Amino acid sequence: MPEVQSAGSYGAVPLVPVASARECNTFRKVTLVQHSPLFANVSLADCREIVSAARESEFSRRDTIFLEGDPIRQVILLTSGSVKVMRLGRNGTEVILRLAGPGDVVELTGLSAQCRHGSMAQALSASTALIWEASAFRALAELFPALRSNIIKVAAQRLEELEERYREISTEKVATRLSHQLLRLFNQLGRRVNGNATLKINLSREVLAQMTGTTLFTVSRLLSEWKERGVLTAGRECVYVHNIQALREFADNECTILR
Repeated sequence: MPEVQSAGSYGAVPLVPVASARECNTFRKVTLVQHSPLFANVSLADCREIVSAARESEFSRRDTIFLEGDPIRQVILLTSGSVKVMRLGRNGTEVILRLAGPGDVVELTGLSAQCRHGSMAQALSASTALIWEASAFRALAELFPALRSNIIKVAAQRLEELEERYREISTEKVATRLSHQLLRLFNQLGRRVNGNATLKINLSREVLAQMTGTTLFTVSRLLSEWKERGVLTAGRECVYVHNIQALREFADNECTILR
């Protein structure tokens, strides 16, 4: 017979086991990472074990997460917000290698015990993350083959994207590069607003210029031209795309766009 407790005039009510705070916290972490490429094809049971080894952390806008040359002590997976990963030139000029959004690991390369960060990372907006100690994450990658396989796939995809961006900078007009970059960023960081009719991304023109390999003036000029055509509107820290198909056509047909 199940245990019962008094419920006044309503009679006896069976006691229902209550999940512990730790179990609830683990379940919440699982929901945060379930769409991350790092956890593709990872079983629920394995996912629970992996995320239970992580702690949660928060970053304010412009917080430095790690510096180039720092020992790799942690693996950081964003659950909200955005982070830019970059290198600095000798004159202090920023070169943005990539942006990380929800579900992305900020840096995956060099998880061996003696490795150091080859870049620096800074929060573009207020962000939250799950953080594993690097040694613990290496052990988990050895224990769970699906996780290890996903690490390799994500690293390969990032290398492929860097190669594609280099090809674009070397061979394409600025407008074509900008439209390609916007499409990539919308797929990664964008969200739908206004009843799903508009795509929004929180990103400044300065960041777009750095990622496209051009000047702030040129990016502003192109965005203004595309605004006149009804394709998008841009503020200081965000871009709204109203006609994603037109943007795709710009990327595919550079003869039709302003150079």
